[in-house]
Amino acid sequence: MTVAQAKKGITRLRKQIDKHNYHYYVLNDPLISDYEYDLLYKNLESLEKRFPQLIIPESPTQRVGGAPLKGFKTVVHKTKMLSLDNTYSEDDVKEFDKRVKKVLKHDVNYEVTLKVDGVAVALLYKDGKLVFGSTRGDGLRGDDVTQNLRTIRSLPLRIMTGDSALKNIEVRGEVFLPVLSFTKLNKEREDSGLPQFVNPRNAAAGTLKLLAAQEVARRGLDIFIHTIPRSPGGSYNSHYKTLKALGKNGFKTIPHMKLCTSVEQVHDYITEWQNKRKTLGYEVDGLVIKVDSYEQRELLGTTMKSPRWAIAYKYPACQVKTKVIDIIVQVGRTGRITPVAILEPVFLSGSTISRATLHNEDEIKKKDIRMNDLVVIEKGGEVIPKVVSVAKNHRTGREEAFKFPGCCPVCREKIVRLPHEADWRCVNASCPAQLKGAILHFTSRPAMDIEGFGDVLVDQLVDAGLVKRFDDIYRLKKDLLVKLERLAEKSAENLVRSIEQSKDRDFTRVLYGLGIPNIGVNCANILVDVFGSIEAMINAEVEEYEEINGIGNVIAESIINYFKSKHNLKLINELKKIGLHFVSGHKRAKINSFRGKTFVFTGELSSVNRSEVQTVVRKYGGHPGTTVSKKTDYLVYGSKTGSKYKRAKRLGIKILSEQEFFDLIKKGRLL
Repeated sequence: MTVAQAKKGITRLRKQIDKHNYHYYVLNDPLISDYEYDLLYKNLESLEKRFPQLIIPESPTQRVGGAPLKGFKTVVHKTKMLSLDNTYSEDDVKEFDKRVKKVLKHDVNYEVTLKVDGVAVALLYKDGKLVFGSTRGDGLRGDDVTQNLRTIRSLPLRIMTGDSALKNIEVRGEVFLPVLSFTKLNKEREDSGLPQFVNPRNAAAGTLKLLAAQEVARRGLDIFIHTIPRSPGGSYNSHYKTLKALGKNGFKTIPHMKLCTSVEQVHDYITEWQNKRKTLGYEVDGLVIKVDSYEQRELLGTTMKSPRWAIAYKYPACQVKTKVIDIIVQVGRTGRITPVAILEPVFLSGSTISRATLHNEDEIKKKDIRMNDLVVIEKGGEVIPKVVSVAKNHRTGREEAFKFPGCCPVCREKIVRLPHEADWRCVNASCPAQLKGAILHFTSRPAMDIEGFGDVLVDQLVDAGLVKRFDDIYRLKKDLLVKLERLAEKSAENLVRSIEQSKDRDFTRVLYGLGIPNIGVNCANILVDVFGSIEAMINAEVEEYEEINGIGNVIAESIINYFKSKHNLKLINELKKIGLHFVSGHKRAKINSFRGKTFVFTGELSSVNRSEVQTVVRKYGGHPGTTVSKKTDYLVYGSKTGSKYKRAKRLGIKILSEQEFFDLIKKGRLL
């Protein structure tokens, strides 16, 4: 057999196997017997073994391959992965409908789908082939888990279509573990003396982060595709129709989709699935309600965290009654003070409950929760216990009201509550209660990126009293580290080297690493570009922060309160002495200033990705917007433009090509 003949035979076999995989794993409608399928597969394996030069990554034989991973690379999402606003109230769904119609000023179609309880992933296809897949991460960046996703049989490695619009596409999906697979996995772990997973979602998340693809394949993950974040172009103006098209071309799309023309139809569908969901072979905790039209989604826009065109309705969980024995407060990593109810143990949804979060002071007052009260509890999202209401008709007069403490129960520093926040916080970054979580944040990849720091090591360092503040990390020596359990001499050397290398991290990463409440990576970028140094930030007034695009009054108050703490100022001074960077590495351009100007980007940019070009805008003092409105100053377009481009033309907004945008920077002046 010649190479040409082999190539022809291999191509034919791959197409046949792809077709049968689609019918078996996606449609649940096998066309041939297992024996016939195995023959096709073995024939393909045999030909590829004889002609290894013809093996490609998209071949059905290559789903599980490669050496075990050493770790996961970080990838930047082409479109930010936002989270959905949740509600348990049908009245909230009606309010959502009113908000949408108020902006759009006419009727709207809603796509309603099951909310599968799994792990969100993003998948990128180029020329019809799967390029990579990643986890949500922080919404901007996630872990590259392509090798593990390729093991999922229902996920096409190649799109079965000749439609050019669908060949280069990003899709979002939910990786989940079917109930039968979950039960089997937990039985295996029990037999092996290993801890069992709490629920299928927890098991799916753990499986997806394994470094051995063969073990991932063995566990039997599955996936539903539920979102295409941007219109593929052409005639695909409806998200519902786009999903249907993908479902016909190899994808296992979210089942039981319904296109509703009114909020009343949405409510009918909510009622229909309340009990039916329990008959499915996978966990469903609610429904997702999305505006169907891509153009209308653009008009509605997004907040920093969630799209304004979608909401998730969650079904209420099972409820039981029990007694509140006591109310205590706990201190989290960010200093948040959370009240917790200590309960008489009661069995609920598969586990015994003895504690439940009370969220904040306002929640306690609103529900009038007292010690010795009989309360109704449920599992929020069927996982986290919470107090729903108080059985006030059972009160005896022995109930005691709870008074929130005025200082941190651990470090005794005065706690603060911002005007627009519900939470009290301890702002002492060196508070022992916050220390372990704060160190993990400080040493994480987006911050100081100190390789080797994990839960076990941090526990050891803090428990041994070796690290009481961030600056203590830089005083760790090899002779101290080797005394710790399970830390060999070579590992200690590598850790010390990684700590030393972290001194070169830029001001943005140091600022993010400090763990100031409400300061994420994007916010840290903005602050560094505007102020340039920690001294300028410390001396700034709250009004200066509030005037910055992307920084509201809540964030401004968080920063001001952080710098009021003498412990935090002392920590910053110590880190300065050690050599960490608290001054920006670049000077803000004065001639090329975009100050006060809003730039929106549309289409695919060829020279940079979306997050990089947004950083450029911030660098020159501008604001990167997400939606086109009358407040937009410039629209910058790449290839495959959509409704943003049309709306900008309609509003008379200045439109620039990608090249014109960068020419603008070089010329040093705005048009």
